[in-house]
Amino acid sequence: MARPIVEINGVNKIYGSNHVVKDLNLVVEEGEFLTLLGSSGCGKTTTLRMIAGFEEPTSGSIKVEGEAIEEKEPFERNVNTVFQSYALFPHKTIYDNIAYGLKMKKVPKDEIKKRVHEMMELVQLEGFEKRYPSQLSGGQKQRVAIARALINRPRVLLLDEPLGALDLKLRKQMQLELKRLQKKLNITFIYVTHDQEEALTMSDRIAIMNAGVLDQVAAPTEIYEHPATKFVATFIGETNIFDGSIRSINGESLSIQIENGDVKATGSEFAAGEFINVSVRPEKMKYALDPVEGFTLIATVKDYVYVGSVVKCIAVLPNGNELKIERLAGQPLPQLGEQIFPYWNEKDVVVIHNRDQIFYQAVDNVVLG
Repeated sequence: MARPIVEINGVNKIYGSNHVVKDLNLVVEEGEFLTLLGSSGCGKTTTLRMIAGFEEPTSGSIKVEGEAIEEKEPFERNVNTVFQSYALFPHKTIYDNIAYGLKMKKVPKDEIKKRVHEMMELVQLEGFEKRYPSQLSGGQKQRVAIARALINRPRVLLLDEPLGALDLKLRKQMQLELKRLQKKLNITFIYVTHDQEEALTMSDRIAIMNAGVLDQVAAPTEIYEHPATKFVATFIGETNIFDGSIRSINGESLSIQIENGDVKATGSEFAAGEFINVSVRPEKMKYALDPVEGFTLIATVKDYVYVGSVVKCIAVLPNGNELKIERLAGQPLPQLGEQIFPYWNEKDVVVIHNRDQIFYQAVDNVVLG
């Protein structure tokens, strides 16, 4: 089992009346690629900056390799940071940009030369030593920034949306390149992004933040298949969300009432009458042309969206809410305007405890509200 390399314990960050990071507890393992994921303003970049030493926690502690770092200056911490803006020196050559940290530490010239060439080879920029940043593409500039951060041999590399300024094709290419580098060097990467696909592609684990709170930390497959909260379910990929309540329980089989009818699912640790959310991914959603036992949903086909290998069917429920049903291109689909009966396999969906309690109806003498 890998040992902890970064430990965040009960960390809060408050700016005036704005509580940006709330009681954050997180352990990052040695050699792990962990992504802090969330929407803008959720506290992920602030968390990264506190690890780097650019911000101080209001309360709580941060340890790197078991040693508290709050009292250490950024340059005294065994971590380096890569920014979206590259932060290269425009008047210095690529060689001098990469060598800058070693020169400041007064490392011998022969050692600097050796390590710079190792980094140039690692990021596949051999022959670019005498060029200047203005002569490089966006992807090449980001490779230089990564090489400059790695040349100091940090135990942890912090990356703050480093690919955000790149076009889509180059960004996907650099995602694979970063993952290759991380595995080859076995350095812990803590990566900040708001891009869900990027997080799913690159990460060993994803830590999802929502309004300063850590909602879930898990492997990408676990995050997608078993979201712990409604926010995680809706933030990662596409899903169909239903608010409802547990009508009855038979073992792990749940009979659920939602606004538009009755549905079924499986789950444990729920109680009759409890408020819940049901999350159904579009690829898990099915439909029939006749009613299905245990399901009373009815919808009308509104539109189709063709996205290459799949077609998304958009159907409308009686309350006006839309459903998305995903099918492989070429499979039979209902006609526009046709009435369908949506359903799913009970084990293909996720039932989530409803923190908001926004379902207001009375069911079997149980007051829901």
